[in-house]
Amino acid sequence: MLRELACIAPEVRDRLVVRFGADVLGWCDELPSLVGELADRWNLDLAATEGGGTSRVFRCLQRDSDASVWLKLTPEPLIAREEAEALRAWADLPSVVTLLATDLAAGALLLEDVEPGVPVRQLAWNLPEVAALLRDLRVPPPLPGKHSVLRPLSHRIDFLFDLTDRRLAAAGASGVVAPTVLGQARAAALELATSGPVGLVHGDLHPANVLSGPGARMVAIDPRPTWGDPDFDAVDWVLEGVADPAMLEQRIEELAALVPGLSPRRLVGWCRALAALIAVPRMCAGRDDAETRFLMALVGG
Repeated sequence: MLRELACIAPEVRDRLVVRFGADVLGWCDELPSLVGELADRWNLDLAATEGGGTSRVFRCLQRDSDASVWLKLTPEPLIAREEAEALRAWADLPSVVTLLATDLAAGALLLEDVEPGVPVRQLAWNLPEVAALLRDLRVPPPLPGKHSVLRPLSHRIDFLFDLTDRRLAAAGASGVVAPTVLGQARAAALELATSGPVGLVHGDLHPANVLSGPGARMVAIDPRPTWGDPDFDAVDWVLEGVADPAMLEQRIEELAALVPGLSPRRLVGWCRALAALIAVPRMCAGRDDAETRFLMALVGG
């Protein structure tokens, strides 16, 4: 059962190779043994498996209590160290998943289950709920320490644009977006990243990485944290489902009124700079709807 759940399917291996390079295939081969070792150490029984672009995630039951927890492993240990640092900084917040244990050398995190735990992308949500989450993530406002492993937001920006280039190449869709458009968008995002306030940024805060928690509270998971402008975390929420400038402006104004410190001017700039990153996967999948066209219009494509 364990080996069956921990084995990585060929299509998942292909996605991991796009993200990490061919060396990740060795990690894929060794994963069942690593999962077995961690399950024994932390007294876990595997129940199911999931995974995103940078990790494999296993729903487990604790042998002593039968409580549900999540074992998360990444082939790049720095990703686990960064996530662990952010989760510890947010440890007192009910709006962020709880970290239970780590083996950072192995790239492993043990996380508390979130109930009911439905991804917000599957639910109806409103901006006041998003505002409450964003306010929580900004308080308290930690600052970089000399022992922090987190990098500046500019590093995350470069990574996201590089990854978009690789995805376009892997899909044979390099002509979908002009290189000059992506280059201008990257330059605008880097300017915002190096000119704004500095706080702890989740870095990947979109409706698939937020779950429904107790009392209808939103609970953030899977941070890709950096030090930078917290307004970065609002982009996906104000762009979601938007197909015209007036609606975007209305959302930004509403959110800014609910989140102290959020700059409407900077958030508009972030939306313009990052719109291409959201549009490219949609365009590679053949989507040509009003939302996708609006995203490309935002970035000047």
